[in-house]
Amino acid sequence: MGLTTSLNNAVSGLRINQDGLGVLSRNIANSGTPGYHRQSLNVVDYNSQSSSYARSIGTTRVFNSSLQAYYNRQVSDTANSGVQASYLDRLQGFMGKPGSAGSLDTLYGSLKTSMQALATSPDDYTVRAGALGAAQTMAETLNRLSGNIQVMRAETEGQIANSVHQLNGMITSLSEVNARLLDLGMTDGTRATLQDQRDRLVAGIAEKVDITADYRSNGTVALMTRSGVGILDSGASTFSFESAGTLDATSEFDPDPEKTRVGKLTLTTPSGLTLDLVQQGVLQGGELAGLVNLRDRTLVEAQSQLDEIAAGLAQAFSTNQTAGTAITGGYAVNAGGMLPGNSMTMRVKVDGVEQTIKLVNTTQTDVDYRDASGARVIGINLSNGTTDADKAGNAAAQLQSKFASSTDTEPALAVSVSATGASLQFTGNGTTVPTGLTKLSSATAMQGDGLAMPLFVDSGNSVYSGKLDGNPPQKLGFAGRISINPQVIANNQLMVQHTVGGTLGDADRAKFILDQLDTMKFVSGDGPAIASDRFSLSGNLGDVISQVISFQGSSVNAALSKSDDRQLTLDTITDQMQSEYGVNVDEEMARLMELQNAYAANARIVSVVKELLDTLFATT
Repeated sequence: MGLTTSLNNAVSGLRINQDGLGVLSRNIANSGTPGYHRQSLNVVDYNSQSSSYARSIGTTRVFNSSLQAYYNRQVSDTANSGVQASYLDRLQGFMGKPGSAGSLDTLYGSLKTSMQALATSPDDYTVRAGALGAAQTMAETLNRLSGNIQVMRAETEGQIANSVHQLNGMITSLSEVNARLLDLGMTDGTRATLQDQRDRLVAGIAEKVDITADYRSNGTVALMTRSGVGILDSGASTFSFESAGTLDATSEFDPDPEKTRVGKLTLTTPSGLTLDLVQQGVLQGGELAGLVNLRDRTLVEAQSQLDEIAAGLAQAFSTNQTAGTAITGGYAVNAGGMLPGNSMTMRVKVDGVEQTIKLVNTTQTDVDYRDASGARVIGINLSNGTTDADKAGNAAAQLQSKFASSTDTEPALAVSVSATGASLQFTGNGTTVPTGLTKLSSATAMQGDGLAMPLFVDSGNSVYSGKLDGNPPQKLGFAGRISINPQVIANNQLMVQHTVGGTLGDADRAKFILDQLDTMKFVSGDGPAIASDRFSLSGNLGDVISQVISFQGSSVNAALSKSDDRQLTLDTITDQMQSEYGVNVDEEMARLMELQNAYAANARIVSVVKELLDTLFATT
């Protein structure tokens, strides 16, 4: 090997040492930088007959596309479960744990205790005031909880708006990074820095919305949702959110864009196509999907459960139950005095199997479904006509079409009107045998309308009857509107005086209401969609309250557990990425010593070659 060749080899080694020190210094300087990927120098040996030397061909940035895709997915899922767990934990704080002070079951227990005291001492002013106070506390608590839920729903809309703003900013930044990565003239260090920024932006976008990322050989990345909607490729899509403003219990999502009463979340592609992300079910993960689910499902169901409690509370106090009269082959009941939403409950046996049929007074005569308890619910219109006889006759004709013939499971009944025209008569037909009939009607006055009383009223002091007519139905949002009848607040004697001039020592009304609280049964849902889509509540009022608190507690525990599991998985993946991508300072220091030794060796060769050349030139 000649002196020139040795010198070239040594100089190339010094150049490689210099490049290696540059990469090493970047690694050490960024050892604590989040999202930094370790770099290494690519070195090749060049050999020929006359010489050999080393040269660098750029740097390599550590990257694992499979690990990165798994990380992005887990970021989306963790953000989704995390935001839902956070809201549900707050909701449980509002609702209270079973038996805790201020929880619904504790307040309901206090109400029953106060009614029991009233049944014992109806003439005691303090006892009456205590019962009224317990009822008022129950109503105010339902108002407060309903308000809290709507505030939380409004917060989700605000958070959606903020997330959309951040999301658009990150997509724009990522598009700019993609454009810069197409510049082939930049240095390897600059390209690696841009790729680090690219991955941080992708992870930030994944936190907001579920994505799949296509990492390309030129360093750019294309994004689409898991459902296949493009977010970033040749152009960037834009997210937008149109807030609905103030939300209340009646502000619900509807697939029909003209009917929906919540904010609209859309995506506009570079070609100008606009997609409604909620209506078309595009979102499958990420913070946005979690917020939408909270706004449109989870918190709506919590409101619905409060409405069921409020409705049950009002009906337990205000419902008069009138048993049907036995007639030959069946039962009859006077259909007069039934408000919209009031009902009749009929029990029949079909081939020896007992069934329950609930006939609800409503103009929506297409109502025909089975509720959560298995009872068949049928709508009948008791307002169609000018006289009670006309109304009963029209209702009988309508019902006869429903019960014209029997099947193995559905009863056949003959429906007619009594001779006086005031009562509906139901008689068996074939294998169907009626076994009972009860009319449930709402008391409209504090006195002279039976033992029931409209203690809890709707807005405008109107009687709550659970009417389905109108948009929305009366039950929707009732927990936020329920209040105490001002007549009772002005005169608490009405808690016991069910007739004008009645004695204050009469405990019949208090005993009647206590019996209603224990025996009156409720089933959640006002239609087949609601009945099948939400958690079913059934039983007396105490059972319904217990089921609501238990359901919310279970939901919170499940959400927190899911969030913890996903966070643990994300932490595990992050540790794996840190191990694979991160900088180990000890290893870099060891590499530094190798470079120092190599530098010293190459420098020594240069020095020796210089000495030999000096000697050679001196002798010549």
